[in-house]
Amino acid sequence: MSVTVRYTCPHCDAVVSVERALELADRSVTTSPQPGWEYAEPTDDDLESADGIEFRCGEDGPVTDLEGEPVAGCGRLFYLNFVRYEQGVELDPDPPTYGGPRFDFNA
Repeated sequence: MSVTVRYTCPHCDAVVSVERALELADRSVTTSPQPGWEYAEPTDDDLESADGIEFRCGEDGPVTDLEGEPVAGCGRLFYLNFVRYEQGVELDPDPPTYGGPRFDFNA
């Protein structure tokens, strides 16, 4: 089963949407990638095998403002980071993303 999920660009507050599996757990949206993590494009068919999604605001599909009106987007990269597990243990981002823009979905 898939759902359409919306994410806000941390640079300009534009909203992007992506269709993905319901089972994927979001950790955070950040302005830089996590070291060593593999990111998929929003249009990839196999998002489940990636550690997250790399978005280019306004270039990976239509974007809107917070009220749903179409906007251009800023063209900057941002990253959706999934929750990762290794041998059944949840991994923290490395290095941890303390300070700066962070949108933690598990807090």
